[in-house]
Amino acid sequence: MRALVIDRPGEARVIEMDSATTDPLEATMRIRRIGLCGTDLSTYLGKNPLVTYPRIPGHEVAATLERVPANDLGLAEGMNVTMSPYTSCGKCTACRQGRVNACRFNQTLGVQRDGALIDHLSMPLGKLYAALLPIEELCLVEPLTVGCHAVARGRVTAADTVAIYGCGGVGLGAVSAAAFRDANVIAIDIDDKKLEVARNSGARHLINSLREDVHARLQEITGGHGPDVIIEAIGRPDTFRAAVEEVAFTGRVVYIGYAKDLVSYETRLFVQKELDILGSRNALPRDFREVIRMFEQKRFPTAEAISATVPLKEAPAILRAWSENPAAYTKIMITFD
Repeated sequence: MRALVIDRPGEARVIEMDSATTDPLEATMRIRRIGLCGTDLSTYLGKNPLVTYPRIPGHEVAATLERVPANDLGLAEGMNVTMSPYTSCGKCTACRQGRVNACRFNQTLGVQRDGALIDHLSMPLGKLYAALLPIEELCLVEPLTVGCHAVARGRVTAADTVAIYGCGGVGLGAVSAAAFRDANVIAIDIDDKKLEVARNSGARHLINSLREDVHARLQEITGGHGPDVIIEAIGRPDTFRAAVEEVAFTGRVVYIGYAKDLVSYETRLFVQKELDILGSRNALPRDFREVIRMFEQKRFPTAEAISATVPLKEAPAILRAWSENPAAYTKIMITFD
């Protein structure tokens, strides 16, 4: 059985390994596509503090079921599925509140435990989502759910104007999910290609922050009020601050990205504006179902969002190329077909 393993920062290779023992209560599947995201790049670069080495990466999955135990979930051999890559303990405060996405002891595929960049994988039935979607779209479901969950955290409705900082894979999930709820969406990025994908994902307004005054444009678009909701999907101190500064009075700020450096705020704005400051982590089952509905209604530009698709044997090379030029790629997919 083949797998991609990152032996240490900057070193990845394809290996042959023995098939793992499978749990008879889990479904066994043949992997078809794996998407790579910023987490995988951080692992490759040695910048992910949650990862130990060697590590098999991969948590954005499209697969075909090969062996399925009896179940009442409608899952059967031959179905194509995507999956939730998270675990939950069922006992911590988050789990007891039903917010299993924020489990204190979560272990994500490819991060705290070996991932899905492998020929075959066994998973609990409750983590699987079957849908009559193309393989590429199934592989995009999980990364888009992260942005979708941020939109849900921000309580976005059709009455809202929503600004999203960052149009990478997660940011595009937020753009498309907010547009799916008929919100007035503003996409902010420094890359015109990513902004164009955001437009085709449902953004009504685009702001290139390298060439335009973001504050002036947001004021213009919102009639001087600021956006009702701002979602930060970059993880930079300046955009962390900008979210609080630009959001409307009584607005909601949702943070997905991790700022690598300390962030200083004018905290007066928290109180003066009476803001809701929210974190957003991973995704819940309802987010997976919402993203699948979005794909079923052809509301996401799949082909435009995928920068490259390569076979498993080329995965080490494209990881190296991505690490040397991170801006060149939005979404990389590894195919096992």
